[in-house]
Amino acid sequence: MNKTIYIIRHCKATGQAPDAPLTKKGKEQAKELAAFLSDKNVHRIISSPFLRAVQTIEPFAAEANLKLETDNRLQERVLSSVSMPDWLEKLEATYKDFNLKYEGGESSSEATERIIDAVNDLCASDAENSIIVGHGGIISLLLHHYNQNAGIDSWRKLSNPDVYALQISGHDYQLRRIWVEA
Repeated sequence: MNKTIYIIRHCKATGQAPDAPLTKKGKEQAKELAAFLSDKNVHRIISSPFLRAVQTIEPFAAEANLKLETDNRLQERVLSSVSMPDWLEKLEATYKDFNLKYEGGESSSEATERIIDAVNDLCASDAENSIIVGHGGIISLLLHHYNQNAGIDSWRKLSNPDVYALQISGHDYQLRRIWVEA
């Protein structure tokens, strides 16, 4: 069976905290995203439980009359539980060494495994076309899984929102960016 998973990065948000809501612009983007997705014949929606991710897909879920599920495996990757003024350099290092792990955080390998588990569960489900909504860090690791050339630069190039289509047919897959910023 052929499956398409739309991988969505959340719209513009007020911050990084789990309860950070979308900005006014982010709410407008969520409506634009709903219109963009309207012809995709989606059967299932799974989102990070973080408020900005849920708010990103709520307009589409309401229009499509689909249940919005949340899954902790789609929440943003925690780089560290301690403040790191040089966090960007530390993040870059985790794209070079996927087993590198900072205090209270998870390695790129661990975070990749968790989002791949969520994707594999979707592939095993009856849903032909589905959506996952997440965050830049975790999504960039998913993109890297399917395209080894995608790394820190892929993370830098992600927009808010952003949409990729992952088409899977047996063991074959195709990943392409389909969002065009307005």
